[in-house]
Amino acid sequence: MQNYTSVTEFTLLGIPNTEGLENMLFVLFLAFYLFTLLGNLLIFLTILVSSNLHTPMYVFLGNLSVFDIFFPSVSSPKMMLYLMGPSRTISYQGCACQLFFYHFLGGTECFLYTVMAYDRFVAICHPLRYTVIMSHRVRTGLMLGTWLGGCLHGSILTFLVFKLPFCGPNEVDNFFCDIPGLLPLACADTSLAQTVSFTNVDVVTLTCFFLILTSYGHIVISILKIGTSAGRRRAFSTCSAHLISIFLFYGPVMLIYLRPASSPWLDSVIQVLNNIVTPSLNPLIYTLRNKDVKLALRQVFTQVVHISGIERR
Repeated sequence: MQNYTSVTEFTLLGIPNTEGLENMLFVLFLAFYLFTLLGNLLIFLTILVSSNLHTPMYVFLGNLSVFDIFFPSVSSPKMMLYLMGPSRTISYQGCACQLFFYHFLGGTECFLYTVMAYDRFVAICHPLRYTVIMSHRVRTGLMLGTWLGGCLHGSILTFLVFKLPFCGPNEVDNFFCDIPGLLPLACADTSLAQTVSFTNVDVVTLTCFFLILTSYGHIVISILKIGTSAGRRRAFSTCSAHLISIFLFYGPVMLIYLRPASSPWLDSVIQVLNNIVTPSLNPLIYTLRNKDVKLALRQVFTQVVHISGIERR
């Protein structure tokens, strides 16, 4: 039996070809991260306090805002510390936690987009039965299912990767711990882990994406049957924000995990878009294109200003 010297920490090499740009990248990523936190927190609180937004569609949107707060928090704070300091190391346990929460939250968001597409399908294709089909019990079951499905997805991937021995080298060619950067560092045959882990990611991603496309295929057919142009515009407007978010989320995931060959620089750039940029865009997408959310935001701001005026008196 072969003896291995266990790795106790990993070194993250960061984004390739960015030497000398650390300060600029830190300011840029910090701005995106703060905008992500504030924007998604604002949407979540608006949905929470606005009774007219307590419908399945906006409950799911509130959950999406929560995920968009947590998802970039998996890698962004640590990465910004590395940009400003000399140390780029992360502990073995910290690396495992990063991988787990990245795929747990990513899988949960993947399932959530599928549930949101189903919600839009029921609302547009079966409007008279919407309240019956999307009852409180069904909504709660779907939300629990997304969380549990994401947790199972992340647990399987983390177990597959970290049951492998790591004895050096310990340099991860990325700015956070993920499967493509960790498997080449293992001191054992990774073919099984690589096959199962990438199959897991591919199956989850492609299945959810296929279900979303199926839902929207039926939605488009139903919208085209609407008699008035105003009704068609309203239906398309309701769905367009969701579709934009879907393509922004699934595009980077498919480019990373479904490509036959891996490029460290391209993978890092795509991961930056997926981890930092996309979560910051969702608040803009859903507020600029959704009249109900904009109206609720104005009402919340009006109440805040009114309360502030009373307190000053």
